[in-house]
Amino acid sequence: MGKGLYGRVQGEGGDVVLLHGLFGQGGNLQGIARALEGRFRVHSLDLPDHGRSPWSSDPSITGYADAVNAWMAAQEIENAFFLGHSLGGKVAMALALQRPERVKRLIVADIAPVTYAPSHEAVFQGLQAVAEAGCPTRKAAGLVLQAFIEEPGVRQFLLMSLAKGEGAAAFDWRLNHLALAKAYPSLLRGVSSDTPFAQPTLFIRGAKSAYVGDDHLPVIKRLFPHFQLITLAGAGHWLHAEAPSLFNEQVLTFFSGSITP
Repeated sequence: MGKGLYGRVQGEGGDVVLLHGLFGQGGNLQGIARALEGRFRVHSLDLPDHGRSPWSSDPSITGYADAVNAWMAAQEIENAFFLGHSLGGKVAMALALQRPERVKRLIVADIAPVTYAPSHEAVFQGLQAVAEAGCPTRKAAGLVLQAFIEEPGVRQFLLMSLAKGEGAAAFDWRLNHLALAKAYPSLLRGVSSDTPFAQPTLFIRGAKSAYVGDDHLPVIKRLFPHFQLITLAGAGHWLHAEAPSLFNEQVLTFFSGSITP
């Protein structure tokens, strides 16, 4: 599965791998990719079951980390800088703990290595409703989603993963939403290891987000003892979109700190 992961490549230099969140795709992190491409070769991956990457029968954090590891082997990338947002952050943390030789430095955007309570039930219901409705237009799909999801921004984010195949009469998801719904409890679980990750790690959280609380810091310190924590004022969970200049500056500074000008 990992060999077939879809990724967009831009820029030249040391390798940076960007991993998006649940229901997303690599293009969601295009803003930070553009900020990095002047100094790095940036790979924006679609995780399994998302975007243009292959689907799996049993999605899991560990399985996704294994897929990224296999992709690196296929691309002959020995190691890279990693940035993961939300679910992508959990995958990046799992890879760093399982295969530390693959990860030079790690940035985790607004997620912690802990177990979270369910919060996406309405999203899964909306995805299923759109799939069953056979929507001929994006507008029609958006109207279906509106019955389940109040926030316009969330609906627009989801609609980015809607596509119509050649000759198809209706739009469908570039998301393995049925398998993701079934595996959702496992995707909510934290990541763990008996051996901490020894390389520098930066956690960036949004001041308006509850995903990374002060009560999570002991777990973070145990698994990632060489960590820094930065809180972006005025930003929520989508901090890379809500405070792009501040976010990009922190990422570029952290990754560039390990290379000689």
